Amino acid sequence: MASKGKGRKARDEDEESKTFKCVKEWTNWSLKKAKVITHYGLIPLIIYIGMNSEPKPTVSQLLSPF
Repeated sequence: MASKGKGRKARDEDEESKTFKCVKEWTNWSLKKAKVITHYGLIPLIIYIGMNSEPKPTVSQLLSPF
């Protein structure tokens, strides 16, 4: 008589696919957050680093193209 339900191999594959899906969702979420952080934080970071360098430039010197 055949047993009903999923076999051990099928259960393992389901768990692996759930784990893969969870990792994929987490990766997508973290990459989206990193994109936003980079988008809004890169220029202020560059200005902050520039303001703390020697010789001390003014903000207008940092922002002007010359």
